[in-house]
Amino acid sequence: MSAEKRVALVTGGASGIGRATAEAFLRQQYAVIVLDRDEVLGKQVEQRLSSVGSCKYLYCDVADAASVARAMTQAVALHGRLDVAFNAAGVDGVAAPTAEAGLDNWDRIMGVNLRGLWLCLRQEIAQMLHQGSGGAIVNCASSAGLIGVPNLSAYVASKHGVVGLTKSAALEYVRHNIRVNAVCPGMIDTPMWRRSISPEFTTQLLANDPMGRLGQPGEIAEAVLWLCSPAASFVNGHALAVDGGMTAD
Repeated sequence: MSAEKRVALVTGGASGIGRATAEAFLRQQYAVIVLDRDEVLGKQVEQRLSSVGSCKYLYCDVADAASVARAMTQAVALHGRLDVAFNAAGVDGVAAPTAEAGLDNWDRIMGVNLRGLWLCLRQEIAQMLHQGSGGAIVNCASSAGLIGVPNLSAYVASKHGVVGLTKSAALEYVRHNIRVNAVCPGMIDTPMWRRSISPEFTTQLLANDPMGRLGQPGEIAEAVLWLCSPAASFVNGHALAVDGGMTAD
């Protein structure tokens, strides 16, 4: 790998928005490291994307601190550096009114979406500080990190937490040339969406949506690439809604 090659890390990179972003980084000539707990999909992504550029899959369960530390050590060992990171790993959980929601559901969502993201974020920042060359990190929040959503209190709380964590980290490390931002996708046509939302309910939701369609993973990937690029060099601590206007006031 040439000294000029930049390195991108994507958590939850085996499917959906994470996978689309890994592909987008490859098209921009990054060496890409995909972290995911689904080993079958992860290896499939590595095999397919390796035909496009430098792509390596590593197992990582973001909810497990030891797994995150191990994966980050392995990732840095591959290329010796980390320039950008996209923390996309997340779960949606079970829908229920707040007073009826289960403790296990709360713990699982918080463990992956918020604690897991924090575990990755602190490792990524530590590596960028060690290098001394700065970098850019994008955290995957959600439109549910900007507004309330009935029956999804745990998910909404986790994504609001991601936005808050992003803003705090952005203020802490910007003088070290590390920018931290969040992307807030709306309704996106991903495997997670199709598993969780029936076609009938999707139709109902889109009837009141400004654009009247689901977004595509690649549209979120383009926003992430921009936030990581020099074109966004003065953007820091921002939660960028990419939702077709769903959260527009």
